[in-house]
Amino acid sequence: MRYLTLLASLMCMALSVSAAKADRRVAFVVGNGSYKNVAQLPNPPIDAKAMAATLRNVGFEVIEGSNLSRDQMTEKLLDFGRKAQGSDIALFYYAGHGIAVSGTNYLLPVDADIKSEMDVKLGAAINIDLTLEQTMGDAKVKLVFLDACRDNPFAAKIKSNSATRSVNVQSGLAEMKSGEGTLIAFATGPGQTALDGQEGNNSPFTRALIDNITRPGVEIQQAMTSVRAQVNEETRKGQLPWGHTNLTGSVYLNQAPMTQVANAAPTASGMVPAAAGDGVELEYWRSVKESNKPEELNAYLTAYPNGQFKALALARLAAIKSGASTATRTLNAGVDPATFTDEANLVTEDQIGLDKNKRRDVQRRLTALGFDTKQTGIFNDETRSVLKRWQTARGYPSSGYLNKNQHKALLAEIVAAPATASDTSQKPARRASAPPASSAPAPQHRSNPGDAAGAAFVGGVVGGMMGGMFRR
Repeated sequence: MRYLTLLASLMCMALSVSAAKADRRVAFVVGNGSYKNVAQLPNPPIDAKAMAATLRNVGFEVIEGSNLSRDQMTEKLLDFGRKAQGSDIALFYYAGHGIAVSGTNYLLPVDADIKSEMDVKLGAAINIDLTLEQTMGDAKVKLVFLDACRDNPFAAKIKSNSATRSVNVQSGLAEMKSGEGTLIAFATGPGQTALDGQEGNNSPFTRALIDNITRPGVEIQQAMTSVRAQVNEETRKGQLPWGHTNLTGSVYLNQAPMTQVANAAPTASGMVPAAAGDGVELEYWRSVKESNKPEELNAYLTAYPNGQFKALALARLAAIKSGASTATRTLNAGVDPATFTDEANLVTEDQIGLDKNKRRDVQRRLTALGFDTKQTGIFNDETRSVLKRWQTARGYPSSGYLNKNQHKALLAEIVAAPATASDTSQKPARRASAPPASSAPAPQHRSNPGDAAGAAFVGGVVGGMMGGMFRR
């Protein structure tokens, strides 16, 4: 009987491995921000890197790029088109500038220099309809996410150089409708403006996508409802994502174990692998751990908000800031790794032997680090709440109590002098058109796409040719 049971188990494992191999997921992820002829956007490359890591974590093969020229985008699209043929899920993500001319939507490579409608239609921009049709046409499930704003950075040039005044240069993207098995999502509604976010961070739309679309056991359309709610709340109702869905079944990017058991038969997506292991995160961390660029470390923290290297990333960010200014704190690099995993409680705190003076010292250090609390020498509810915030910021288990490792780590933190007015003098100015929703720096705007790279994809074919699958 034991042998029969073992044989049955092995057969089940073999079937599971076979199903996993049959599940092919391919994604195109590009963020363009370093434009040569129009306003630059600092965040799309950061958005693309974070999105690529998120998708790899749930089994996608990602064709990734940042700040691509027209030829480079064409090359990536050709690669994506080849790999996406017959795939179970094909996903297209773009962040950057886009335009709409005469009812057709285009993405902009970083070397785009558009002076007229003819430039657009002869291939300077990328027709998205034709691109989606050619690259994703035969995938079982097609997911399209376009994080760009609705302003056309070339609108004035196109109008002024038009032979007639009848050319229609829209301030927003033309509406797109999805074909069967397709979901299309824009960062905001037609004619509206999407925010690029604070410099060095993700845009509100991409941040919401990362937070929601790969949550275990959450179906993609349910996830998009959460995305809309999150962006709407974060922007104080200043931006509401828009989309069109024509999916014919449930699609999960990260199906929870209990969902897998309950749905033994394949869903419409036909494939839902378990969450990827730690290998992807480890490789990501290795690629940025020595970086001196805060945006790269922030991208890791966005992709892995509770990652195993969160505290190290925060420490690295603090060290970078302290190197540029004395107005920040630094963290001691020699923190015991157990600090990040051992949970603290009343017993572990008692073991430290904190008298009133030592408790007051803890409160003083927390306040100096920006976690303000009264220095009474008594750990009341307020102090416990502040301790939780400090623990969360450092990546430690958040309990409101200390253990020996955490206490040692707190004592090792070096508090620098307060910031002066000159510390902020070097920050770049923000665009005045951003909404005054909060005290944070006003984010830049993106242009939103809608018709991609027919011309770029087929290497120079007239960009105005329209693909049928995503047309009305």
